[in-house]
Amino acid sequence: MTAVEPKPTATLEAVRPFPPRMGPKGSFIHKAVTTTDPKMLGIMYIATSISFFLIGGLMALLIRAELAVPGLQFLSTEQYNQLFTMHGTIMLLLYATPIVFGFANYILPLQIGAPDVAFPRLNAFSYWLYLFGAIIATSGFITPGGAADFGWTAYTPLSSAVYSPGVGADLWIFGLAVAGLGTILGAVNMITTVICLRAPGMTMFRMPIFTWNILVTSILILLVFPLLTAALLGVAADRHLGAHLFDPATGGVLLWQHLFWFFGHPEVYIIALPFFGIVSEVFPVFSRKPMFGYTTLIYATIAIAALSIAVWAHHMYATGAVLLPFFSFMTFLIAIPTGVKIFNWIGTLWRGQVTLETPMLFAFGFLITFLFGGLSGVLLASPPIDFHVTDTYFLVAHFHYVVFGTVVFATFSGIYFWFPKMTGRMMDETLGKWHFWLTFLGFHGTFLVQHWLGNEGMPRRYADYLASDGFTTLNIISTIGAFVLGASTLPFVWNVFKSYRYGEVVTVDDPWGYGNSLEWATSCPPPRHNFT
Repeated sequence: MTAVEPKPTATLEAVRPFPPRMGPKGSFIHKAVTTTDPKMLGIMYIATSISFFLIGGLMALLIRAELAVPGLQFLSTEQYNQLFTMHGTIMLLLYATPIVFGFANYILPLQIGAPDVAFPRLNAFSYWLYLFGAIIATSGFITPGGAADFGWTAYTPLSSAVYSPGVGADLWIFGLAVAGLGTILGAVNMITTVICLRAPGMTMFRMPIFTWNILVTSILILLVFPLLTAALLGVAADRHLGAHLFDPATGGVLLWQHLFWFFGHPEVYIIALPFFGIVSEVFPVFSRKPMFGYTTLIYATIAIAALSIAVWAHHMYATGAVLLPFFSFMTFLIAIPTGVKIFNWIGTLWRGQVTLETPMLFAFGFLITFLFGGLSGVLLASPPIDFHVTDTYFLVAHFHYVVFGTVVFATFSGIYFWFPKMTGRMMDETLGKWHFWLTFLGFHGTFLVQHWLGNEGMPRRYADYLASDGFTTLNIISTIGAFVLGASTLPFVWNVFKSYRYGEVVTVDDPWGYGNSLEWATSCPPPRHNFT
């Protein structure tokens, strides 16, 4: 009888694919502060953005805990207003937008065969503008009056010196102006990189979809972010110089809404298109076949960008001061190129050899959630329906389905997908699957019921409701879902730490085996100038 060796117990063992230390202790900080390497800056963008994502998520948990049952639990109405204002601001402008540049900085130069970005120092400057702008905008919490509390849309006259006299509002305005400048400069960099630094033979219609989407997104940023900056400076001039730009007596209320939403609607496509690009890289790899309808995907991206600047006033149906037929029709129209994209993604999966690794699971999560959000968006495009559910939780559910479905699911898909390229180690699949299912179930548990809450008439942005309203049951379900969603970040954070330190070492250029773009043609992680 042969002796059976006992199974080795699972232990974390450090396996080092790289030299143990790159310089003396503390040198990493100096390197981060002084770097112009787009790969390093990309990782810094992603790490900073995910940190803000976690902070914004904590704010959301406080909001959901307050709303679980009728009556004020532990937040005052002022604190509640500050929380939902800063939650929206952080999630949209300090997480979703900058993480686009995180992926773009790392992946885009690799995909077009470039050694670096066009303006490396401007690139570093963009990151530091974003970081300091973000710190300024959120620092209102440490002032006596608290942070900005007028909603992330900052509608006038609510954001005027009369109704929001605190310094937190000024910090919000100038912080976003500074961070927005960083975004503008980042976009200039990406456009120039794509136009000037493509490898020989890399024609425009040979570029990967992700690179195309970053290019189109950057053009959108140059069209609308300067407008936001100008409008913010206008509000600041109103508050401190008595400029009367947004004076209600002279139509300033609607002027602000037009300026803000002319930025705000393209902004949701600025944070959607790059993530369409990410899943367009993931689907072909895990379906083992090329992207279906490559050219139509590119034209659909351009069409979405063009239409996105023609629909801004659908946020203003209820004002009664916009041309409803035009904006309704244009909003319905934008569903067509989006439908083309979904058709192409399904066509890529169709009869492919689909495998369900974590990046693919998150890409599927994106597809399902984004489709739901798009369908409720088509409902909201219709003015009669919009009049019924405007400023209710139906709207909250719709944009969380669209934005969370796009940004968060595709972010995680991209991180699991490119982590081996960025670090030279694989992420843990088991933890990844726990992360996915907790995220997926937690998200739908939180926001699916909010459609019904909104349809029953629960208004958004209220800190409280009455027991007699009949909203309690659905709010409890939503809050439980929110805490499951919050818990889903724990396996992710542990997975990143564990995999970075102890993960399985990648010994090949293309660990997934079916990569079909240039970033899989160099080492993991790539050398300083990508291919040399």
